[in-house]
Amino acid sequence: MHDRKARRFFRRWRPFGKAWDIWSIVTLISFAFLALFVVYPLLSLLVNSFYDEAGKLTLDHYRDFMQLKYYYQALFNSFKISLLATLFAVMIGLPLAYLSTRYAIRGKGALHILVILSLMSPPFIGAYSWILLLGNNGVVTRLLHSVGIPFTSIYGWQGIVFVFALQFYPHIYLYVSGALRTVDSSLEEAAESLGMPAWRRLFTVTLPLILPTLSAGTLLVFMESFADFGTPMLLGQGYKVMPVLAYEQFVNEMGGNLSMASTVSALMVVCSTAVLFIQRYVSTRRNYATSGMRIVKTRPLSKGMTRLWTAIAFAPVAISLLPQATVIFTSFLKRKGPVFHRGFSLDSYVQIGYKVQKAITNTFSFSLAAMVVIIVMGVAVSYVLVRRASRITAFLDGLIMVPYIIPGTVLGISLIIVYNKPPLILTGTWIILVIAYVVRKISYTVRSSVGILQQLDRSVEEASISLGVPPLKTFVKTTARLMIPGVMSGAIISWVAVINELSTSIVLYHGATATISVSIYSEVFSSNYGTGAALATILSACTILSLLAANWLSKGSKTVI
Repeated sequence: MHDRKARRFFRRWRPFGKAWDIWSIVTLISFAFLALFVVYPLLSLLVNSFYDEAGKLTLDHYRDFMQLKYYYQALFNSFKISLLATLFAVMIGLPLAYLSTRYAIRGKGALHILVILSLMSPPFIGAYSWILLLGNNGVVTRLLHSVGIPFTSIYGWQGIVFVFALQFYPHIYLYVSGALRTVDSSLEEAAESLGMPAWRRLFTVTLPLILPTLSAGTLLVFMESFADFGTPMLLGQGYKVMPVLAYEQFVNEMGGNLSMASTVSALMVVCSTAVLFIQRYVSTRRNYATSGMRIVKTRPLSKGMTRLWTAIAFAPVAISLLPQATVIFTSFLKRKGPVFHRGFSLDSYVQIGYKVQKAITNTFSFSLAAMVVIIVMGVAVSYVLVRRASRITAFLDGLIMVPYIIPGTVLGISLIIVYNKPPLILTGTWIILVIAYVVRKISYTVRSSVGILQQLDRSVEEASISLGVPPLKTFVKTTARLMIPGVMSGAIISWVAVINELSTSIVLYHGATATISVSIYSEVFSSNYGTGAALATILSACTILSLLAANWLSKGSKTVI
């Protein structure tokens, strides 16, 4: 009796105004997954921040955060570093984008590729590299001291801002250069014909036209800087920011303060969301649109000016790539313990073969497991978002993007709060790491899959179905195959982000589930720079190869990543 009622209910239920089918099930499974591993953990994190260690309802943690300088100073520090890093990233990325799109400098293709390569290296590896160069006993530090130039080290908030600016300016460059290429030249030409000087045209015509795109780039830089854990932890030396504070409250030597860690994490979520809404308000307050029919042509330069501006364009790119070159070079130096010596050897690589081999295996096995889920779920969800568009699927799209703006430490702490007790204990297992990677990085694949699917004409699917091929088989045999270039390019970006992930891994890993990024962090803190450099080189090599694969797969397709 009950079985018949259940079957009758599902036959009648039409959640999308259509008959119940496989895509309804996909949508429900997606909502269930996000509810279990995004909504429920974050709500539990928020609730947990209102209870003390004895389980009593209280606002003491928020009061302590607002009253004690040790806590609220970390929030001020986070905003200070994020705002300064964003400002300097704009000061580097915006002129570089304008120079490469408006003037005929040499090597634009190489410049574009090198900028992307500098972006793909994780910030904490950049921080580690700058320690080798500008640390207390760094190569450049010793050189400066030898010629009488006073320089302390890169440690402190200035060093954090420096690393962030060089790491994240490519976001500004990529966003702005794309926007500048679509600006209608007639507007700038009209302003020029009215006698407006070039600098004024830039600020009154060009910049307002690209403001929405520029604000999106600055938001991304701010979010990345605000959420990063590795760089402040390596370079801060006591300079507290919110991700570091949340982590230290969670793993305190005296047993940790989970309630205060939850409070700090909840405030980080509030701040990230507030910044997102502010950015959207600023970008939509004024609406500038152009036809894009007349694209601005690059201006020719004299031979001397071409050389000068080319050198100026490549200068910040060369500096931002210096950390990767330093890591690779250092990994081949001879060493005895933590001390480097003259000459080259493979000692560092030999040592990681028996010291942290498990971390390498973990990184690639966990990442591959996550990628299987990301690709399958990303393709299925993107089809629902595009082909079954509705308010429900729009809400699903929003939920998928929520982890994108949440710091990794926050997600890690929230998952531990929920899944460290019955009925489902995942803490300390590899499963919780894979789930966290899927939740954090699936948005790249979804966005690229949506982009490629929007280009595919529905008539191909309709023709297949009209010939009697079932919808699911049509999707697998036809649509999914056509989506492969866009899906794989986005999936490789997800792969790169997963293998480089530190903020989530550092919170969720157990001794046996350490990854390469966690091992690099541990080796640097224990002054084993050679081993750390070898591991970082492996990670950088995987990143570069993945980027080349993504570039090859995306040829001929316009993916949205």
